[in-house]
Amino acid sequence: MLRVYLFILTLTMLAHSAGAQGNIAPSQNVGIVYNTERTSNLRLSTNRSFALGMEFGKLRTYYKTKTWYVNLGEIKHPKEQRQSADPRASRAFRPFVYGKENNLFALRAGWGAKRYYSEKARQKGVAVGVSYSIGPTLGLLKPYYLALAYQGENNASFRVIHQRYTEGNSSIFLDNTRILGASPFSRGFDEISVLPGLNASIAYHMDWGAFDEMVKALEIGLMLDLFGKKAPVFVNDDRNKQLFLNFFVNLQFGKRK
Repeated sequence: MLRVYLFILTLTMLAHSAGAQGNIAPSQNVGIVYNTERTSNLRLSTNRSFALGMEFGKLRTYYKTKTWYVNLGEIKHPKEQRQSADPRASRAFRPFVYGKENNLFALRAGWGAKRYYSEKARQKGVAVGVSYSIGPTLGLLKPYYLALAYQGENNASFRVIHQRYTEGNSSIFLDNTRILGASPFSRGFDEISVLPGLNASIAYHMDWGAFDEMVKALEIGLMLDLFGKKAPVFVNDDRNKQLFLNFFVNLQFGKRK
């Protein structure tokens, strides 16, 4: 919980700082060329996680933009360790994560703001500020399938069966000598279950030409995903988490109107 408190404290302090900086110029509403912006986002975060999405903005002043967003990405557990596939199989399988029960995806939405620090927001050049957001998350749990070796018609052969974890096959699913590798990624999409939660983020925002027609921006910050209960990523519940806190880099490209 200490990390949660530190995250909330950082969010509050930076938002307050940004708000103070945003009030530098008394005439900041004068001369805004564009009213709205729309960007495509690629967010890369720690533990090999990622998200793709869209962000829509309403330019209020030279220093402040209100934003709404939606994105979809995968959340990797920090304890996921990939192992090489077994070479015994007649065809190659993908590396696998031992003890994994589900892939965790996050469909995020919400609202936020961007605040620039200085007069550079009026000029062509790099405008530096802060962005922050909060909103609901819909966690999507896709069963994780493994290619498992079952005894064939004679002791010298085996047959391959793709299975997800169940209590009935736990002794085989967790037997490293029976695991040939990960099944094709497409397996399990028809068995997705949902897990509600929320998301929040705060980042330093750098925009090359903050009020040019084309948006070219980079964000570096912290993001939080909190679910209503532990996300069952692993078979062993002691390894599962309810809170995911990650650093991220977000690339933004789009257009203003």
